[in-house]
Amino acid sequence: MNEEQAQQFLYQMQILESYAASLDQKEEAIIAIIREAVASIDSIRGIQNKESPALIPVGHGAYVRAVMEGNQKVLLEVGSGVVVEKDHESAINYLEMRIKEMQVALNETAAQKHQTMMRLEQLKQEMDNIIHAAKPSQH
Repeated sequence: MNEEQAQQFLYQMQILESYAASLDQKEEAIIAIIREAVASIDSIRGIQNKESPALIPVGHGAYVRAVMEGNQKVLLEVGSGVVVEKDHESAINYLEMRIKEMQVALNETAAQKHQTMMRLEQLKQEMDNIIHAAKPSQH
């Protein structure tokens, strides 16, 4: 194998390492979304059918005290800045559906990462073989 082919292997390995790093970031983002949705469900369940004190941010670190009524509807952002009003159970169902979607995305990302890491390991082994094959010929 010549130097040009070795450089191509190295380039492919760098691309795969970069792709694996981006998949790591994607996994972290998906996990954060899942955690936020679970926390939202817990909060909705916690305020159901009772009054709860709350702090409402009004900007620049300032808050206003408020009391949330447990029977009030929940406002959910459903994408593209669109917010819809739902009762508690519908909001929980929506969030649970989103969690399932994110779990599917997380599984797909993990599978992609696994395939990437297997290919990267394969390339590393090929590079090791090339290096070992080239050493005796240099004597």
